[in-house]
Amino acid sequence: MECKIVNLFNDHVGVIDLNPLIFSVERKLHLLHDVVKWQLAKRRTGTHKVKIISDVSGTTAKPHSQKRTGRARQGSLRSPQFRGGGVIFGPVVRSHAHSINKKVRKIALKVALSLKYLDNQLIIVDNFNIDITKTSEMCKYISNFKFSSFLIVDHYNDSLLRVTNNLSNVDLIKPVGLNVFDILNHECIMLTSGAVKFLEERLL
Repeated sequence: MECKIVNLFNDHVGVIDLNPLIFSVERKLHLLHDVVKWQLAKRRTGTHKVKIISDVSGTTAKPHSQKRTGRARQGSLRSPQFRGGGVIFGPVVRSHAHSINKKVRKIALKVALSLKYLDNQLIIVDNFNIDITKTSEMCKYISNFKFSSFLIVDHYNDSLLRVTNNLSNVDLIKPVGLNVFDILNHECIMLTSGAVKFLEERLL
């Protein structure tokens, strides 16, 4: 599979051979759904909590006698039926993360890359090793590509990170951290030649 390589001016500068085992696999959309759910579940902090009966402060005395009062028997004023009492079956601090097979994660990443390639939303850039010192300069380069949002996959340096920090439609990620959620969350994926080589070694 041949794909053209462009520079930041969107000029054709070469050709790269993409591996079809990564960039042209079967569309298994259910795997994308599973992996995105897994990623979002890991992001949840799980710090929501309510007070159960043992957390509520108050007396431990029995409200009234068990018998001969004509009232329902009660054992504690901290019970949920009383005002200010504890909560039954409320949320507690826990982790929402669940496991998913590494093989599934790898296939889903291939499917996501393949979708971008088939939709012409995958761009191979020669490199980002140019002297960019201002955000306005980066905006001019990005405007050469007619997409609304960009995910740049590269072994970037601090200079590139600094000039893209204030761009809401541009995100940077290193090839080792490339994931399904970020790919689907951006319209255009920009890979450098080095990133393509790294991904082929990682996913094959």
